[in-house]
Amino acid sequence: MPRISIRLFRLRDVGPSSYPQTMADATNSTKLIRAVLFDFDGTLTEPGSLDFSVIKEAVGCPKGIPVLEYINGLESPANRARAFQMLDGFEAEAARQSRPNAGAEEILGLLRARGLKIGVISRNSRSAILTALDNFERIRTSDFAIILSRDDPFSPKPSPDGILAAADILEVPVTQVLVVGDFVFDIEAGHKAGALTAYLTNRAPFQACSHPSDFTLEHLGDLKEIIDFYAPLPPGKLPNDILRRCLAPLEPELSPLLIAPGVGEDVAAIPLSGEEVLVLKSDPITFATDAIGVYAVSVNINDIATSGATPRWLLTSLFFPVGVNACQIDLVMRELHEAAQSHGLIVCGGHTEITDAVTRPVISAQVAGTASRRELIDKKSMAEGDCVLLTKKLAVEGTSILAREFPDHLRAAGMSEVELARSRGFLLDPGISILKEAQISARQGAVSAMHDITEGGLSTALLELSTAGRHRIRVHLDRIPIYEETAKICGLLGLNPLGLIASGSLLISCRAAKADELIGALRAAGIHTVALGEVLDEGIGVEAVDGDGKPALWPEFKTDELARFLSEVGHRGPGRKNSEIESRN
Repeated sequence: MPRISIRLFRLRDVGPSSYPQTMADATNSTKLIRAVLFDFDGTLTEPGSLDFSVIKEAVGCPKGIPVLEYINGLESPANRARAFQMLDGFEAEAARQSRPNAGAEEILGLLRARGLKIGVISRNSRSAILTALDNFERIRTSDFAIILSRDDPFSPKPSPDGILAAADILEVPVTQVLVVGDFVFDIEAGHKAGALTAYLTNRAPFQACSHPSDFTLEHLGDLKEIIDFYAPLPPGKLPNDILRRCLAPLEPELSPLLIAPGVGEDVAAIPLSGEEVLVLKSDPITFATDAIGVYAVSVNINDIATSGATPRWLLTSLFFPVGVNACQIDLVMRELHEAAQSHGLIVCGGHTEITDAVTRPVISAQVAGTASRRELIDKKSMAEGDCVLLTKKLAVEGTSILAREFPDHLRAAGMSEVELARSRGFLLDPGISILKEAQISARQGAVSAMHDITEGGLSTALLELSTAGRHRIRVHLDRIPIYEETAKICGLLGLNPLGLIASGSLLISCRAAKADELIGALRAAGIHTVALGEVLDEGIGVEAVDGDGKPALWPEFKTDELARFLSEVGHRGPGRKNSEIESRN
């Protein structure tokens, strides 16, 4: 495949930037942001609260000399004290009148949610900063890991001393600190310290600066794009908003595909000769060691089945850590072969390697299937009024993984041996395959879309289905079925079952007139099925209603609950896949 040079996204043309222009640039980028230091006045607060021309006139500071440097340079201690007293008074009054800058509280909340350390480094007094923070509604002093003011024993900006000290206190390399400010001193201090810098214009003309900033922002909300690309990502699959941005440049090249990559699209569909369609799917397994072959086969054929195609061929790339023996590899291969045979798949190739790039077995599997154009189910066929069905209960896969990987943890938390055994058995009964219900549904002829529930659980799956189907979805909270074992495990571990990985359950969008017939056919086959909700008008989004039909909150999960738990307990291999990106290659 020829090398693709793509622009990931376009920064507003307001000044210098170092966003990656090509995929190679992004791969080679050394930028990594783990902490953000904000200037305060004019950055986190609205600009203009302090009129420096008035302050300078009051303290006798000549034009062209910064006020702090002028006051500190006064020879008479009495004159210095008097000048600082006047400056403190101006700052105190401005702080009482100040208001949060547009987007400040939202971006601070985002940074905290992403686990980044945040701080303030200002030429203002600490008293003025704390007074101004009282005017914030959702942010408090305690939300900042550090607040440095002119009262601290460091030379003020443009000296780098405070930034270097903050990085040391935060235990973050200064090269991984982003300094955000609205004045040239902020940029110069950050540059001298070796930190990354972001110049906030507040939509005003540029100020001349001897050191160009790494990023330029018109608005504090623009900082989200920088954080999305340069802050560490949470474990699990790539967030959908970033995935959407990364895939956008590929769209012109993908027009020949019947189903192309996108958020909520789990397969690629390629037209062959006549009416035949080749359907491709790829998914890695990185979080489990027990029954890894069963997972690899099941999660890949699931998505092939949701397109209405018949899974036919399997290729696998197997990666084992250094120290593995031939017996262990043989066990995985036999497990893969047996799982493939049980679903009528032919293992037609692959690769096996022992490498220090992994610390536990990893399987990357690819499944190919075929369908006729008439049989192909495209999620873009969803229409307003369709009924949304759910098979089985939540969450088969997450329940089984937690019981298999953490039996001692759950036993200590109060899970009985019988409950643990039942939960481990979920892998095979009710099972993580949705092949049977997908095939039954496809034969009914009234299905407009099907979607396997994987990472991010039901919450994320419904949003992905809405995105791919280009219609909003309403879900009835009182109809959501959850296994007793799942509810207990989630309760013991502090997890939300709506965000727990749930392969084994299938979302089906079908024409309302045929919904009862399809539910009957699935139940007759022994598959628990409920009418979960309905498709609304064109758009993207999920809304929830309670048992009385009143609007209710619907949770969103940036990270799957299993991935979050694995990360918190330090388990290796916390995420499995990015189910939408695999069909690019």
